[in-house]
Amino acid sequence: MAIKLEMFRCLSAVARTGTLRDGAELVSKTPSAVSMTLKQLEEHIGQPLFEKDRKNKLTSVGAFVLEQAERELQHFDRTLRTIQDFAGARQGHVRLAVVPSVAGAVMPRFYATHMEALENLHLEVRDMDSASVLQELFWDRVDIGIATVGDRGMGLDSTPLLTDRFGIVARPDHPIAHGSGPVDWTAVQGVRLIANNLSAAIAHPVSQDLHRQSNLSAHNLTSMLAMVRAGIGVTILPEMAVGAPVLDDLVFRALNDPDAVRRVQLLRKTTAPGSPAEDLVANGILATARQITAERHRGDRP
Repeated sequence: MAIKLEMFRCLSAVARTGTLRDGAELVSKTPSAVSMTLKQLEEHIGQPLFEKDRKNKLTSVGAFVLEQAERELQHFDRTLRTIQDFAGARQGHVRLAVVPSVAGAVMPRFYATHMEALENLHLEVRDMDSASVLQELFWDRVDIGIATVGDRGMGLDSTPLLTDRFGIVARPDHPIAHGSGPVDWTAVQGVRLIANNLSAAIAHPVSQDLHRQSNLSAHNLTSMLAMVRAGIGVTILPEMAVGAPVLDDLVFRALNDPDAVRRVQLLRKTTAPGSPAEDLVANGILATARQITAERHRGDRP
């Protein structure tokens, strides 16, 4: 008969309590069942573990076996807790690559809302553009990506996260800044555009013409807005990319074009099953994005 962990547990319980009855109570067994288990362990070892039938004093062999048994029990119990924590998403390291606008608008709220559930998880959030997010996912350097993928998301499990309307960002003294409500493409024709990778994907002919004619482009949000503030021109950005605090001295006017929207996706590799911790984070981000979207729609109502 092979030695089982339950034998070690019975030995430890009886040796530490000093009586068969108390040891049996500690492991939730009857005294006769514990006595039989200890007898089987002694038969397997070939030496008595206790000096007397009262089992209140270990033999030298018994003391050695107890030391080894408890070391093994501690290791087993730690391993079991680790497995249970991993399966229950109570521990883990989750790496995320996120476009800056979502990193600033969604991630803080997600973490604040789910702080208790995330207490024992380590979240590593890196903000980067969509192309870099895809690259990091491809090379398995992140577990979850949040980006605009278009037709570049091959081999990825893509879940819609949110949509974000594009608009014109201008100085208050620019003609486009005058008025209220969405602005038509006809009002944008002929303006000096500070181009960027996000707006370059808008398919409207006026937008495409503006990008072809532009001799200035920027990739960094801070640089783009600084150029707008300097009166160099206007730029086209998703609303979430700029945010209200950034626009204290600038004007954002949404484009009157239902197709001029950025569709942000939550991305995971289809070839790698996610851990429970990754599932917890992904589902929490999706729930947070749904809340933000619902609030934005309520705010749009007249």
